[in-house]
Amino acid sequence: MYSALNQRYAELDRIPKEVVTLVMSELPTPRETHLFINGDFTRPAQKVAPGTPVELPPLKVENPNRLDLARWTVDPANPLTARVTINRIWQQYWGHGLVQTENDFGTQGDLPSHPALLDWLATEFIAQHWSMKAMHRLIVTSATYRQASIARPDLDLEDPLNKLLARQPRLRLDAEVIRDVSLAASGLLSSKIGGPPVYPPQPDGVMTVGQTRRSWITSLGEDRYRRGLYTHVWRSTLHPAFAVFDAPDGNTTCTRRNRSNTPLQALTLLNDQQFFEFAGALSKRVQSEVTSGLPDQINYAFRLCVSRDPDAVERQRLIDLFHQQFAAAQGSDAARRSDAWLIIARVLLNLDETITRE
Repeated sequence: MYSALNQRYAELDRIPKEVVTLVMSELPTPRETHLFINGDFTRPAQKVAPGTPVELPPLKVENPNRLDLARWTVDPANPLTARVTINRIWQQYWGHGLVQTENDFGTQGDLPSHPALLDWLATEFIAQHWSMKAMHRLIVTSATYRQASIARPDLDLEDPLNKLLARQPRLRLDAEVIRDVSLAASGLLSSKIGGPPVYPPQPDGVMTVGQTRRSWITSLGEDRYRRGLYTHVWRSTLHPAFAVFDAPDGNTTCTRRNRSNTPLQALTLLNDQQFFEFAGALSKRVQSEVTSGLPDQINYAFRLCVSRDPDAVERQRLIDLFHQQFAAAQGSDAARRSDAWLIIARVLLNLDETITRE
């Protein structure tokens, strides 16, 4: 009898447990909320009720709850949500928003450089049912965005910060995207979407720097080559390749990333373990996919990294570098060729144009 019951208990214990989570619900009667005298919770003053700033539309119900606040946030009559969101999207493409103070649309913030454009984009955002994809498409297909980034001497004094949008700005890519570009050029990039975070290679000892020592078990297989978006991030200990390219940590809110330019960035692209691996894969890809000669291989590798063909001077420099490295290498011709191509690939992944959006 006991054996049968124990076996039945074991069977039931193997049934997956239901997932539970905490939920919030409104009280039948909202509790009273007061202002406190000098912030002292033992000295309540006048009673206050839910409301909105007088400069913005009021809530439309007498006793609003969280759902009413959510509806008010995306109400077309509320001018703030759409404008702030569009400004953030614009900032990603131009390096700065139409309102420079992207986290302050109040009286102490900057005025918009193109108020009519900001208003139109905000109303179009609402008309497109808050579709961010539609707004991205609208911006990147515009004549303004498709301008060349070549500097214009006639604007150096009149508009040095390019507030008039007379040309496309050159912006260094974000840290995660730099990894993605190198993965794509090398042919290693995984197209897998979703799933838990991954642990790409990083230097030994990084996880012992913070207050708490943590393990970092490098991912294998496809997970090793996931997009930078999926890299696991500890709040105070960023992946070094992200930190060097100005990715923010998790300790403070970041509304706009800085863009620095340091020698450590070039050294990371040249010598970091994962970028060295990307360069090796890029060199093998070029040699296997193009067999019509060195000039064509150079063209193909250059195009994979910067999305254009090299000019005559650039091509010749890379050819000369290949021959120099081939002559200096040792071993069989195949080994020397592989070593020379590895150097070429490391150079190409280290180009300013490879990690810069033109």
